[in-house]
Amino acid sequence: MTERADVVIMGGGLAGLTLALQLRRRFPALDVTVLERTRHPVPIAAHKVGESSVEIGARYFDTVLGLKEHLRTRQLPKFGFRFFLSDGRADIDRVLEVGITRYLAIPTYQIDRGIFENFLAEHAQQCGVRFIDGATVRGFTLEEPEHEVLYEHGGAEHRISARWLIDASGRAGLIKRRLGLEEPNDHDANGVWFRIGARLDIDDWSSDSEWLARCTPRDRWLSTSHLVGEGYWVWLIPLASGSHSVGIVADAKLHPLGGMSSFERAMQWLHRHQPQLAQELETRREALQDFAFLRRFSYGCKQVFSGARWASTGEAGVFLDPFYSPGSDFIAIANTYITELIAKDRSGEPVAPFATIFERLYLSFYRSTLSLYLDQYPIFGDPEVLPIKVYWDYAYYWGVLCHLFVHGRIADIPMLGAVRDELASTFELNQAMQRFLREWSRVSRKRNSPTIVDQNALGWFVELNRELQDELGDDAFKARLHDHCALLHGLAVEILSRVAADYPQVDGSALRALIRVHTEKSGAPPRVPLSPDVERPVALAG
Repeated sequence: MTERADVVIMGGGLAGLTLALQLRRRFPALDVTVLERTRHPVPIAAHKVGESSVEIGARYFDTVLGLKEHLRTRQLPKFGFRFFLSDGRADIDRVLEVGITRYLAIPTYQIDRGIFENFLAEHAQQCGVRFIDGATVRGFTLEEPEHEVLYEHGGAEHRISARWLIDASGRAGLIKRRLGLEEPNDHDANGVWFRIGARLDIDDWSSDSEWLARCTPRDRWLSTSHLVGEGYWVWLIPLASGSHSVGIVADAKLHPLGGMSSFERAMQWLHRHQPQLAQELETRREALQDFAFLRRFSYGCKQVFSGARWASTGEAGVFLDPFYSPGSDFIAIANTYITELIAKDRSGEPVAPFATIFERLYLSFYRSTLSLYLDQYPIFGDPEVLPIKVYWDYAYYWGVLCHLFVHGRIADIPMLGAVRDELASTFELNQAMQRFLREWSRVSRKRNSPTIVDQNALGWFVELNRELQDELGDDAFKARLHDHCALLHGLAVEILSRVAADYPQVDGSALRALIRVHTEKSGAPPRVPLSPDVERPVALAG
């Protein structure tokens, strides 16, 4: 006998379970079945990579899905990103630090994936989702009028048909592999990671009272800390279970995977590149919980949404890079588009035109975000260029993609059409800026100083985050995006000016041409300083 559902989701990890919840919140009568291979409950801490959330993912979890109570009581608050230019150094209090010194307005979270996914599975079932764990997909068809999935559960084979079939199977990419939709990209980076069943508190690495007092409260341990060097970064992420997640992500050309593909090799590598962390880990070897690695983890996909009523979400579609933790962001965006496609179908509208539009948008966001990482890893060890890159990348993220999602316009096709020119302008400007940063880093003197680049010291930076709280009507939304476009052009002017003063040989002609076009259309951009002692207010629409 063949079972039936309105929607079958192959995969009950983060992407699949959050989509199931979003669909049930939008359509309480929708029959949703999730097939998950892993038996639940899953282990806490020693489970999956992807623990750090940023503003889009955090908004999706706490507000769109209504999970704020769980996040605030069962997970950890995140004290922003933090960067230490500490390659080869055993004195973290004597290198350049980049980060916030006080919490910003928009909450983000450090998420123990085991705790979270166990909660999501239970919560989804309470919301009426049929969740079948220990279910292995053995085959499926993509046909009209309904798709069919063959799966094994409890030693028996079962069949289920559905109008919509969603692939949330992670890197297995069931639909992608079936249809030959794999699409490699040029980002050749590898990653290794492990968990230690102990807390790693960077503040314990120094007794310098002035250094310790930089942050209020003294919560460095709650940051997603990046220990960076040329061609790599090391993450430190605390988990609510009391464990700490540690990862090494590296450009394959500069740091081959073979040099870190086991815990012992990774420890040898850390002793060379991050000796202070290595010493901390040496005292906790017995607390090692797991170890894993991925070769060339970043990839694209030729198609993720179909008018034939199938779609891919999460790592079953595309994956970027963990440096700015965009994984949950792209789950949020994909799930929102899938929910909108199912809404169109339920209202009797043709799905195919909207699937095409949403896919173009989604893949354009993927490609524009990929530029933040592609060929950028050599910059990570540059104490002159990296802080400026971080400011730029934050401004671009908060001002454009985050603005679209948090204010509910990510799937608003008429609005996206109305702001198309400004989106295209910022995308082009970002591409040119990433190329400029690479050129600058090739000649920079890479001066490292024992100071902090305090992101709270710049009013425009703090305000760009705070304004994500605002409720905006259509006119205010368009005006705000217009101001963000101007802010990015103004920030580009400031960066060009700063670099020209010290490194006149760096070619800024492409950036200047784009700024000139913007100025001719919209007027001179505002001043967007990079140092608090010369700051002037930047007007943002209210």
